Amino acid sequence: MSINALIAEFEMEAATTRRVLERVPADKFDWAPHQKSMTLGKLAMHVASAPGFISTWAVPEVYALAGDPTPAPTSTDDLLKAHDAGVAQVKDSLGRIGDGGLGAMWAAKAGDKTLMSMPKAAMLRMLLMNHTYHHRGQLSVYLRLLDVPVPSIYGPSADENPFR
Repeated sequence: MSINALIAEFEMEAATTRRVLERVPADKFDWAPHQKSMTLGKLAMHVASAPGFISTWAVPEVYALAGDPTPAPTSTDDLLKAHDAGVAQVKDSLGRIGDGGLGAMWAAKAGDKTLMSMPKAAMLRMLLMNHTYHHRGQLSVYLRLLDVPVPSIYGPSADENPFR
């Protein structure tokens, strides 16, 4: 894996994520499919903002997790602004890491306890990329349950078929 390849993948995925976020209805931000589930607004803001802040975790060799809360959105525009800022942050962070930094070890700590340790390349794949895809998938299910048209993500959706 190279930083340029990772950035290219992230940019393609970020465009898809933005299409999903554009459809999140602000009047449903408090809705959740289950009492144990995040609300639509919280999940959407997590999808929008997590890549940016997670990418900053990978820059140092050790990151102290602080449990900073995700801000609550008040509009769909808040989601899009957070997403766009996060995309810029990811590209900046990845540029700072560079190809040479991908093999460096990284650790997440809470106080004196090491929660996880792995090469930065693995951290970026797992937490930056796969974590985002996972939650974006959840968000698309929320949209379906709310009868909001779901965009094409990796192929046609029931609402959008780019092959027609």
